[in-house]
Amino acid sequence: MDLTSHPLVVRARRLATDLLLPEAERVDQEGVPASHIEAVKRSGLLGVAAPAEYGGAGAPPAVLRETAEILSGACCATWFVQTQHHTPVQTLVRGEPAARDRLLGPLSRGELLSGVAYAHLRSYPRRPLRVRREGTGWRFDGTVPWYTGWGLNDVLLLAGVTDSGEALFAFAEAREQPGLRASAPMRLAALTAARTVSLELDGFRLPAEAVALRTPYARWAAGDRVRTLAVSPAVFGVAGAALSLLDDATATPLRSRLSGLRERAYALADAPVPEARGEGPGGAGTEGAGHGPAPRGGSAGEGVDDWAGERLAVRAEAYEVLRAATTAAVVAGGGRAMALTSRAQRLAREGLFLLVQGQTAESRAAHLRTLGAAPATTGEQDR
Repeated sequence: MDLTSHPLVVRARRLATDLLLPEAERVDQEGVPASHIEAVKRSGLLGVAAPAEYGGAGAPPAVLRETAEILSGACCATWFVQTQHHTPVQTLVRGEPAARDRLLGPLSRGELLSGVAYAHLRSYPRRPLRVRREGTGWRFDGTVPWYTGWGLNDVLLLAGVTDSGEALFAFAEAREQPGLRASAPMRLAALTAARTVSLELDGFRLPAEAVALRTPYARWAAGDRVRTLAVSPAVFGVAGAALSLLDDATATPLRSRLSGLRERAYALADAPVPEARGEGPGGAGTEGAGHGPAPRGGSAGEGVDDWAGERLAVRAEAYEVLRAATTAAVVAGGGRAMALTSRAQRLAREGLFLLVQGQTAESRAAHLRTLGAAPATTGEQDR
């Protein structure tokens, strides 16, 4: 499918070329400015996968992926802030009418930007953030270890697990208020610019109408597993940007590998999810993937089925090409690549970030097995 002329792809390229890429090194050091977020809002990209009846574009997953590659390749920090927005949109599509009627329109039209605070759910049965009923509403106590976009987002989608084992998702204003306090912005090796903080909640209360979704934790986890097995489009965006810094002789073989992996990864993402795996709320384009052969050499490991194994293998291979591409860009840049004004070193650090973004225990174990596998030997060394 040729997406080059799709209106949202055209807008994404214009935004990347005119604003994000020229400012990327400065943003990396100083932080994503509010003006970047306003430009994203005006572009219509926040509604790329939102339903048309609420003012969104209702575009297919391929368009969402293409625009994500463009934005991440230009400025990964700005991409990361805005990509949080798509999960709240899709949660509202499936969610409670009161929250949907109040927020889905403004989020779909890009009038509001939402962040997310739910990655800690993956640590269950440990519950860093506890939710319990209080009166007609809900009370939140505990810690959200990671929250991105503080000071840039208008609202946040907050999630916790109840004593009865439900995953509960509710919207709040993204600002300090009674019972909700943010840490100082974290200093990170990459994407400090995305304004990531931790949130402390102490008796933070939300009314019943703030709740977007309540679902059994097991059902949410099944859908989340589907999403976290997929390769992020940003892997291809950042790798492609790194390859653009190389001469043709160096870039061509890596570009060929990257293109083949991209095709495989997106084919898996577009395949239907086997019914037995269940579906949970989440981001756009999370239809999952169908059955496939086991990864070569059983690299997905014991206890990981063929369906998941193929996706984990493709994900690990994509990381390897990302590492090679960003390392090559640094090597080609020589000593100049060590300057904080160097695009190559910024992309290399962003590549490190992508290795752990959306990581689960399952994907981490599979990636480590791949990294620790003995390379095949050939020639005289085989004898």
